[in-house]
Amino acid sequence: MGKIMRTLNIEKINLELKDKSPEQIIAWAIEVGKTPLVTTNFRPYEVAILSACTQVEPYLKVIWCDTGYNTPQTYKHANELIHSLGLNVHLYVPQQTSAHRDSIMGIPQIEEPEHAIFTEQVKLEPFNRAMKEHKPDVWFTNLRSGQTAFRSSIDIVSLSKDGVLKVSPFYNWSDTQLDAYLEENNLPNEFKY
Repeated sequence: MGKIMRTLNIEKINLELKDKSPEQIIAWAIEVGKTPLVTTNFRPYEVAILSACTQVEPYLKVIWCDTGYNTPQTYKHANELIHSLGLNVHLYVPQQTSAHRDSIMGIPQIEEPEHAIFTEQVKLEPFNRAMKEHKPDVWFTNLRSGQTAFRSSIDIVSLSKDGVLKVSPFYNWSDTQLDAYLEENNLPNEFKY
């Protein structure tokens, strides 16, 4: 995985994609890759990337890593999008139920030592299992500049240490631009995540 991707000139590609629409970026990446997928957790604004990706490639694999700790509103929103967009969802959940984990360790605060174990169990392990099983060469994600210092450093296209081409079609978009995109495309959003 990733041998072809490592030969790409990421800096040049980002310059070429800078003024392209999300759908044009997605179409470019699907042409480059053989095993693309998109990941989601149905947080706010995820509908934008899910809609844009399925407009370009209706049967694109959608990897949903469900922690088991979402709000009822998030589950309802996810169900609505799965059906309205016809998403090809592959669900990944932690290997231990939330009820079992809660009875043993609860939900630790960020500063508690158990938080790293909690994060590994509910987020990292299901995600890593999904990536290992599906072996993507292109990974669509809804990361945007300004969300964190790391996210501000990656640009539209970046290459993971595993050689996976990470594509963020809405990378340079603000919340205001995304709100307009959702309204223009009649897409629902859910903020009680």
